[in-house]
Amino acid sequence: MAEIQTIPPAAAADRPVIACRDVAKTYAMGGGVVQALRGVSLDIFAGEFVAVMGPSGSGKSTLMNLVGCLDTPSAGRVAIDGEDVSDLSPDQLSDIRSRRIGFVFQQFNLLRRTSALENVMMPLMYARRPVTDRAERAKRCLGMVGLGSRTDHFPSQLSGGQQQRVAIARALVNDPTLLLADEPTGALDTRTGMEILELFQRLNRQGITIVVVTHDPEVAAAASRVLTFRDGRLVSDRRNASPRDLAAELAALPPANDEAGEAVA
Repeated sequence: MAEIQTIPPAAAADRPVIACRDVAKTYAMGGGVVQALRGVSLDIFAGEFVAVMGPSGSGKSTLMNLVGCLDTPSAGRVAIDGEDVSDLSPDQLSDIRSRRIGFVFQQFNLLRRTSALENVMMPLMYARRPVTDRAERAKRCLGMVGLGSRTDHFPSQLSGGQQQRVAIARALVNDPTLLLADEPTGALDTRTGMEILELFQRLNRQGITIVVVTHDPEVAAAASRVLTFRDGRLVSDRRNASPRDLAAELAALPPANDEAGEAVA
C-alpha cells in the first residue's frame, strides 16, 4: 500500500490539500460488516472546486467524514494539507478541524438565539483566538458573503439563503485550508440554491479550495471537477471544461422579490 509522506509547509504550492491512498472504511451493522469505502485513492489540490457525487450508500458522505477529520479510515491513509491524519486521536482531529477545515451543512446548524455575528464568531472561541480579533474577523466574513449589514439579525429574521450565507461565513472565519459542503443547497429553493453556488464560485476564484458533496447533477455542474462514487468505489474522475456560469444565469432571471444580501465585490 502506498504511504503518504508528511509534507513540510515550505513545499511547493501544488501539493494536494487532500490525499487519500487505498482508503477503506467498514462499519459493523446488524451483525454484519458494511464496506462504505473500498480502496479509494485520490488527490485534491489547492484552489480546486470539486463536486463529489453518487447515489445514497455510494460512500460520498463517508469520504467527507474522513477528509473532514470527523472519522478515521479502517485501512489506508488520509492526509490534509500534507499532514497524515489517519491515526490521530479525537482531540488531535478536533484541532485539525478547527484550524484547517470549514464545514457547511444542508440544515445551516445556526444557534437560534444568537445573532449572525455571534454565530460566525463561535469557531473563533473554540480556536482560542484573541477576543479583540473575533468581531473583526466575523464582520469581514459576513461582508464577504453579502451580509455586512445584517450582523445583528437572528436566524429567525433571515431567509433560508441568508442563513446559509451566515453558515458559509462561519465556515470561513478561521481562514481554513479547505471548505467542505454537504448538500449545501438541499434545503433551498432553486434560485437561492443558484445564489449559494455562485457564491462558492466567487470564493473559489479567490483561491479557496471547495469540496461539495451532492446527489444533484445541476450542483455538480458548477464545479470544475467531478468525482463519482458507487458502491464505495471511485468510478469516475473527470474535469468539467465548462462549469455553469452562475453569475450569468442569475443575471438572466427576472428580479427576485427578496434580495438575498448585499452586492459582493
